[in-house]
Amino acid sequence: MLDNVYNAKIIEYAGNIERTGRLEAPDATAKAHSKLCGSTVVVDLKMGDGPEGRVVTDFAHQVKACALGQASSSIMARTIIGATAAELKALKKTMYAMLKDNGPPPEGRFAEFRFLEPVRDYKARHASTLLTFDAVVDCIEQIEAKEKASAAAEKQARAEKREKATKAAVHALGAAGIKFKMR
Repeated sequence: MLDNVYNAKIIEYAGNIERTGRLEAPDATAKAHSKLCGSTVVVDLKMGDGPEGRVVTDFAHQVKACALGQASSSIMARTIIGATAAELKALKKTMYAMLKDNGPPPEGRFAEFRFLEPVRDYKARHASTLLTFDAVVDCIEQIEAKEKASAAAEKQARAEKREKATKAAVHALGAAGIKFKMR
């Protein structure tokens, strides 16, 4: 019955969404939309260095969704700060498995998502419930791609700088009358 899905805890989460709005300078922004119900979630994310690698340091979202999408986003806002990229990617997989493959609910820091377990029986409600996970992981992948591109550009710049320094040294040796042959 839908009463199991729209229980008091879900309604409480949906009515108390934290971190709404937009970040001034996010590292990434992602929008997830459900064609089935029209729900939309826009996520802004900032990540920084933490003791276990890159962690979420700031998060904001705009949620235009049903109570389930709102509840899911509300729980995300309460639990995301300090989470690593790996934890959030694993959370998305766990949530998809919980709803679509009868898998167990998340544990540990993300245990509150267990309250969404009754949604499992209502496939039409899966899309709106999973929007926040799709948007968060999209943001993480954008950030990782930017960091990878930045690291590659830095590596290329260092190689070019070394090559330029080597050519300058060879030229200086030649100007001093010292013969030097590069391999």
